[in-house]
Amino acid sequence: MNIGVVVFPGSNCDHDCAHVLGDVLGQSVAMVWHKETSLAGLDAVILPGGFSYGDYLRTGAIARFSPVMEAVKDFAKGGGLVLGICNGFQILLEAGLLPGAMLRNISLHFICKDVYVRVENAATPFTGRCEPGQVLKIPIAHADGNYYTDPVTLAALQANAQIVFRYCTPDGRVTSEANPNGSLDNIAGICNPEGNVLGMMPHPERCAEAALGNEDGRLIFLSMLDALKKAKMQPKMVGA
Repeated sequence: MNIGVVVFPGSNCDHDCAHVLGDVLGQSVAMVWHKETSLAGLDAVILPGGFSYGDYLRTGAIARFSPVMEAVKDFAKGGGLVLGICNGFQILLEAGLLPGAMLRNISLHFICKDVYVRVENAATPFTGRCEPGQVLKIPIAHADGNYYTDPVTLAALQANAQIVFRYCTPDGRVTSEANPNGSLDNIAGICNPEGNVLGMMPHPERCAEAALGNEDGRLIFLSMLDALKKAKMQPKMVGA
């Protein structure tokens, strides 16, 4: 598979994602500069973590205007898989590809530590290797990870199974104590109604190989590859 990793000024997890996909999982990786206007030839796109444009104005607020984002929107509209990690999630929110917004952590401090998330929807292209309710240990590193949206949108997210991950205890209980940033409904990751766009605050690329002592994040990338392979095997309709 040919996976594109978008590089914004200030991205700092782009090569981490490329390493996991290329060196660990053996896929072809294309580093896509933010000024590119085409994503032709890519099977999936990742918006990595970091501090795009220095997080000036608001996290992701400037990156949403990068030329590549119009191509990302078209790619997603056509059913392409788009994964936004941390700052990438923030960019997806700012660009309107996912609903809601990120507020400053309730502690007002930058948080960098391992957390536990429960898989709420194991039927997405990003969680197919997971079991419903499975607990994953994945690190976070953010100052603005406090997810918020209005009550109507939250109800829709819940009703449509768009909440993919929730912060939880090691044994899978969703509690306020397990919520590291004050996120509404303990939300750690959501997808769009179609399921092909996922935004998540935890960093799966930082726990995807045995050398790091934790491979839970690998499940996210393997699920993506499974979904892409399955899609390529599907016979195309005549005239489609």
